[in-house]
Amino acid sequence: MQIKHFARPLSRLFGTAPDDSPTAADPGIAVDSPQRLLAAALEGGDETLRQAVKLVDGEGLRTLAGLHVGTASDVPARLERAAQERLAQLIDAGSLEFETLRAPPVNLSALLAVAGYSSDPERLPRTLASIDGAERRALVLAGPSSRIRQLAAQSVSDPAELRQLLKQLHGKDKNVYKIIREKCDALNAAEQTVDKARNDAIRACESLERHAHRIYEAVYEPTLRHFHTRWQALEAYAAPDVRKRAARAIERCEEIIAEHQQRIGQEAAEAAARIAREAERVEAVRHAELESARTREEAERTAAETAARREAEEAARAATAAAEAAALREVNALIGKAHAALRDGATGRASGLRRALEENLAALAAVPPSVSRQVQKLDTSLGELKAWKEHAVAPKRAELIQEMESLIGASLEPKALAERIHQLQEDWKTVSKGVLSDSDADWQRFHQAAERAYQPCREHFEAQAKLRQANAEKRRAILQRLRVFEAAHSGENPDWRAFVTVLREAPQEWRRHFPIERTPARELQKEFDAAIRRLQVRLDTWHGANAEEKRLLIRRAASLVDLSDGREATEAVKRLQAQWKELGAAGPDQDRSLWEEFRGHCDAVFQKRQQAHTDYTAGLQSNKARAVALCEEAEQLAGKSATDLLDGAAKMPEWRAAFEAVGELPRAEERGLKSRFERALDRVKASIAAQRAREKERSLEDLLEAASRIHAYGRAVSQAAPVTEREALKQAAEAFIAGISHWPKGNAEALASAWGTAEAGQPLDAAHEKALRLLCVRSEILEDLPTPVEDQELRREYQMQRLVERMGRGHDGIDDSVESLSLEWIRGNSASQEIYQSLFTRFCGSLRSSRTGASRRVSGR
Repeated sequence: MQIKHFARPLSRLFGTAPDDSPTAADPGIAVDSPQRLLAAALEGGDETLRQAVKLVDGEGLRTLAGLHVGTASDVPARLERAAQERLAQLIDAGSLEFETLRAPPVNLSALLAVAGYSSDPERLPRTLASIDGAERRALVLAGPSSRIRQLAAQSVSDPAELRQLLKQLHGKDKNVYKIIREKCDALNAAEQTVDKARNDAIRACESLERHAHRIYEAVYEPTLRHFHTRWQALEAYAAPDVRKRAARAIERCEEIIAEHQQRIGQEAAEAAARIAREAERVEAVRHAELESARTREEAERTAAETAARREAEEAARAATAAAEAAALREVNALIGKAHAALRDGATGRASGLRRALEENLAALAAVPPSVSRQVQKLDTSLGELKAWKEHAVAPKRAELIQEMESLIGASLEPKALAERIHQLQEDWKTVSKGVLSDSDADWQRFHQAAERAYQPCREHFEAQAKLRQANAEKRRAILQRLRVFEAAHSGENPDWRAFVTVLREAPQEWRRHFPIERTPARELQKEFDAAIRRLQVRLDTWHGANAEEKRLLIRRAASLVDLSDGREATEAVKRLQAQWKELGAAGPDQDRSLWEEFRGHCDAVFQKRQQAHTDYTAGLQSNKARAVALCEEAEQLAGKSATDLLDGAAKMPEWRAAFEAVGELPRAEERGLKSRFERALDRVKASIAAQRAREKERSLEDLLEAASRIHAYGRAVSQAAPVTEREALKQAAEAFIAGISHWPKGNAEALASAWGTAEAGQPLDAAHEKALRLLCVRSEILEDLPTPVEDQELRREYQMQRLVERMGRGHDGIDDSVESLSLEWIRGNSASQEIYQSLFTRFCGSLRSSRTGASRRVSGR
């Protein structure tokens, strides 16, 4: 039964022997001990098991949870998990301190499982953060859960450890590998940034040094500030010797600037002295000139005052004479103008000039006799002309009256009639000028005839005025309709067809409403033109936007002609055609030409598609052939070994780049070709890793063999063996070392240290033997191998020492690896031949187990 099957492990956990009697195995009998209770609960479900675990506490519960190293291997997984969950419940309830579970020796995986079951989400990360590096690496590689592995990977920060884990995680947990790879990428990027900054710092230093050897010029200081600012930004990354060089260069540049400033100061002082002397000379000359000018000004002022008095007296006399001459000239001019008016028959104008002449004669102190005679002659001529004109104008008036009366009822056009009446009125005014007497009866008769003759014109012009007023109102109505239309279509999507109709019909209707008064016509025409212009501008803008959109579609269609993907080009052309239909007109002068150009590009795309399809199919087959050739080349390399394999590994990046550059493959075969290529590369990588592991194993074996020979020579030296024997051992070791071409990293220093220790010939004491035994113990711990009975105490002491160091510093300073242990063995001292050979065989066996396991892992990958 299942109870019997688990009775023995449970008895070891609780320290009591199970009862094999039929009564103990019967489920119907009451269980009275924890082991029997748990054994019975195993036959039930998970809930029954959890309830049963609650009855166990103390060390038994911890043992069931697997916290003690080496005691939980026989506990069933269900029982172990139930115990771990119970411990987590006790910790969350505060009944148990988590730190009490960490007392060594503790199973770290079980402890982390308990932390993971806890309701505190930070408990597991805190626990992971508190473990040492070696345990954390082990958790990253083989943690009990993906979450623990990921958290452990996130806590790793050492660059060497990250790179080592990246190699070990290849092909394992992808999420953990991704975390480590991202950290390594960030680390590499940071190192590249530092290297770049270091190189930039060297270049900045070199720029400063070159600048320090230049002579001073106008841009010397700005250039130095630029170089200095750049250096300050990079100084932290520079090596100490580079910093010293930069400091010396900056100091030299500052000395050059100081020398230049000193030279400038001296030149400025000399220039200031010259300027001061020149200023003193100029000031003396200025004082002399001022004194001379003052004397000259006084003499000139006296002479000017005398001359001014003479000029004033002469000017007064000249002004009086000029005024009289001007008045006399004005009198003569008026007399001449009056005679000219009389010659023209303008008696009125001549009378006016005679009155003005009288005013000017009054202003003269004495009228010359010649002027008096001319005035008398003018008065006589003026009187005679007025008398003659009065006698000649009467017949002309009668003629004008008769002609005006003849216009009454005349059949002339109103406009022509009005013009003739106006002409007769102007003639009446002309003949009446300069007449001494006028007949009121003639004027009344002429005026009444003009009124009666003008009556048809008045009626016509009144009708025209009404028509012009009506046309003005109609034009105002047109303007109002235009305003309403403009306001109604002021949005973003107006009716553009209505715009075209309005702009065509509104001017036609406007021109039909004519004539109109000039004053309102100008204002209305101005408003109408502005409204039409606004509408036309909006329509032209819309046409221009449509034309630009269509040109854009034309350019896009033209670009599709050169598109390699025929299907995509065709679909794009169809979308462009749909967009073309949605666009409005581009104006009557552009629509047709734009459409012809657009249709030509579309036709070219459709014609090209068939040819493109043929070329595309041929290209797929060509790409497939190249991909198959790359796969075959990689598969052939995977079958090679040794030098050919390692030499061919350099081609892998080229193959990868070539395969990625192959281009598109046939869809049905693309996945298969890519998988085949990746499998071929994986096989090459696995072969390379196995080859390198073999070479590394051989190099370590050669290194340990060299160490054994050197230690044999050192043992001979310490035991004072004959010189011939020592020399023979030394020559044998040197010959062996010279015959090895490939050594592990750090071998030169280790071999040099081993030679130095051997030459020193230190006595073979117990401390040397203990150091060698400790190295064997460490190698056995590294590979989890058992330690012989005689060294188990040494192993416990070493493990306790590591635990104390880890608890004290929180970090294990010992980096135990196959390489590091091998190098420590070489640097160590020798022991007696029998003991050394035994320990050497034991040490090599431990390391061989490590290399064998690593080789198997590489082969498995």
